[in-house]
Amino acid sequence: MCFVVTKSFLLTCCLPIFLMGMRYYFSRKVILHYLDCALHTDMSDIEQYYMKPPGSCFWVAVLDGNVVGIVAARGNEEDNTVELRRMSVDSNYRGKGIAKALGRKVLEFAMLNNYSSVVLGTTAVKMAAHKLYESLGFKHVGVVEHYALPGMTHSLLERMFFQLRYHRYRLQLREE
Repeated sequence: MCFVVTKSFLLTCCLPIFLMGMRYYFSRKVILHYLDCALHTDMSDIEQYYMKPPGSCFWVAVLDGNVVGIVAARGNEEDNTVELRRMSVDSNYRGKGIAKALGRKVLEFAMLNNYSSVVLGTTAVKMAAHKLYESLGFKHVGVVEHYALPGMTHSLLERMFFQLRYHRYRLQLREE
């Protein structure tokens, strides 16, 4: 279509490269802003956010003296749920069952503390993450299109080149 409109082979070849470059630029910009936001909120004071509040906890997976994964749980007394948060495994150690072990730790924590369900939200685009949650027993309960991460500016260019879906999952442990 570009060639028909412009009659330029060079422009037709350069346009996809330009579009991919813009996608990369805005993806990187949004992710870096999100990480900066996380590092200045809950991840800057893990003790305050995840260790002190009742019904919350934080686990670190260590292998051969190296931190290879983390996961947090944050309790919500109002609806008797616990939220699985910040699950992450070092890319060099993925596929070894570490994420599943961390997820099970949160489920065990929820059962020991008599929570009725565990919830989580994710923007993960990799199917492996969604399969992990389902293998732990979570059910997909909804999706929010065009989700905005903290730190996003909502500019027109950002919306054109970077869009996220926010998937929500729930694991019912017992009926209330």
